[in-house]
Amino acid sequence: MKLIIAVTGASGVNLSLKFIDNLPEDVDAYIVFSKSAKLALKLENNKKVSQLINKNVTIYNNNTISAPIASGSFGADAMIILPCSVNTLAKCAVGISDSLITRAFSVMLKEKKNIILAPREMPYSPIFLENMHKLSKLNVTIAPPVLAYYSKQQNLDEMETFLIGKWYDLLNIKNNLYKRWNG
Repeated sequence: MKLIIAVTGASGVNLSLKFIDNLPEDVDAYIVFSKSAKLALKLENNKKVSQLINKNVTIYNNNTISAPIASGSFGADAMIILPCSVNTLAKCAVGISDSLITRAFSVMLKEKKNIILAPREMPYSPIFLENMHKLSKLNVTIAPPVLAYYSKQQNLDEMETFLIGKWYDLLNIKNNLYKRWNG
């Protein structure tokens, strides 16, 4: 599987790092960090991207519009924007492709590929809800980091692992990261 992972400047950038660290080896990951995501990472974790990615992945600069993931012929299977900032979601909703992240999104949309947006904002404004609704009608999956309590997470690490497992499920990536509901 070829998976594009876009990380934008909402709080919770560490979720994307944990998502990447847990990826199975048979997933080819192509990652883009926005400038704001790099800033959020520094402010929330006091780290740089180069210090945190331990897997064999391909990382592109968000300004490199000519990167392979900017073309439908690259053949990516799915894309997740995690976390998805309000700004990125708005650009996706109206078709602005002014960065590699938004260009890759536009390509995935036109190719009718699996796209997941994980907006990390609360509460949702009417504009934010309208943009999510519009994208949802275009078959984009809106999957914010919302907890379920049936898997009985005991700490933040277990809560984050649950979320990653749910996102993997949406991407058809097999996992046993959380306790599934058995009735």
